[in-house]
Amino acid sequence: QVQLVESGGGLVQPGGSLGLSCAASGSIFKISAMEWHRQAPGKQRDLVASITAGGSTNYADSVKGRFTISRDNAKNTLYLQMNSLKPEDTAVYFCHLRNPIKVLGDYWGQGTQVTVSS
Repeated sequence: QVQLVESGGGLVQPGGSLGLSCAASGSIFKISAMEWHRQAPGKQRDLVASITAGGSTNYADSVKGRFTISRDNAKNTLYLQMNSLKPEDTAVYFCHLRNPIKVLGDYWGQGTQVTVSS
């Protein structure tokens, strides 16, 4: 069983920065691709950034150059550094573990609120 716990959300002014963390329990974190998703009110949940077990990254066009996803396998922790934040970045942010053992299914965190407002 895997538990994912996000932290680091909050209120920030436009142009500001915020860092999110996702702490994972269990032993499969190191061999799993990880993702950050976000969901704004009334909208679908969208992929923001992803990182493979080997560290290769991909970003949604809307956050390229502003957000950085990273991981520390020794700490079983996923990170998302968000810079130059915009009001449209306001959403609940979720971390997602893509289980390499497909039949066991993926895991989601409970989400953390990020609000960008002056």
